[in-house]
Amino acid sequence: MSDRQARGVERQIQEAEARGEFKNLPGAGKPLPGIGQPLHEDWWLRQQSTRENIGLDALPPALRLAKEIEQLPETLDALGDEAAVREALDALNVRIRKALIGPIDGPPLRFGLRDVDDEVRSWRERRG
Repeated sequence: MSDRQARGVERQIQEAEARGEFKNLPGAGKPLPGIGQPLHEDWWLRQQSTRENIGLDALPPALRLAKEIEQLPETLDALGDEAAVREALDALNVRIRKALIGPIDGPPLRFGLRDVDDEVRSWRERRG
């Protein structure tokens, strides 16, 4: 960008500010969401899916699995009994195993099968 262009942009910003176009913007005076948290490799996709309210079904399978793993404690906590928790974990492991064996759309998986007994133990602890 040339100096002339930069001055023009700066002038437009100052004029918009004088007109009050930057007042009462959503999030004004609040910290940026996610500040201080490490960026995930797919940060841009997460941001886009949140902004556009895209559900899990729209994500490539690898990212869908990663999102399921990320939300696993909340998902399991919503289940009423241990049998349902074990069933959900078994179904998740089937999808993970399939992704590990064959080609899958999206980035490489950075996780493996879930240990059902460990996850059930964590579920019990969270329940108190």
